[in-house]
Amino acid sequence: MINVYIGYDYREAVAFSVLAHSINVRASQPVSIAPLMLSQLQGVFTRERHHLQSTDFSFSRFMTPYLSEYKGWSIFMDCDMVMLDDITKLWELRDDRYAVMVVKHDYEAKHKEKFLGEPQTPYPKKNWSSMILFNNEKCKALTPEYVNTASGLELHQFKWLESDELIGDLPPTWNHLVGEYDPNPDASLVHHTLGGPYFTELQDCEFSDEWRAELEGMLKCEQRS
Repeated sequence: MINVYIGYDYREAVAFSVLAHSINVRASQPVSIAPLMLSQLQGVFTRERHHLQSTDFSFSRFMTPYLSEYKGWSIFMDCDMVMLDDITKLWELRDDRYAVMVVKHDYEAKHKEKFLGEPQTPYPKKNWSSMILFNNEKCKALTPEYVNTASGLELHQFKWLESDELIGDLPPTWNHLVGEYDPNPDASLVHHTLGGPYFTELQDCEFSDEWRAELEGMLKCEQRS
């Protein structure tokens, strides 16, 4: 079973459902998908929202190993993504030498704002944490107490690990940053990091047609004659 946790923000509720659909219809083995909703983490995730926090799941993503009981592997994804390949291929890249595996982005953001006017905050390792393969047993430092109190940079820059050598590198096709990278028709996992085509001002962005096709497929309902 491939265990997937997707960040959930009520302002992008449709994004969660489309991403989940795009994963399921291409998966060649069973997948378990759960939303990281703050309403379902009451009493465990108690961190107050920070003014630089652009989504509800900015920090709750680091609850993934705890929710997985620190067993096996789990995948976290931002909701503003769409899967265009079999997630099994990503799952097969797991390497037990590492505590986490990510696409190690190395770029300077081209835009000062993201969706809905949210600020674009630059920092080293930016967007590394937007899609993470967690080797949960090696992430026991991520207790609820730590996630609730650690600084944003401590969490997102993986300073809770003993060494950066515990961060494995994934191919960039598994977290293609729309609007930040040159277009890539071969992307396996598309990330609308500036905002998805469900926002009017971004309805014609790269992979917008593919996202709308996933939405249409999710809503498909055939009635028997």
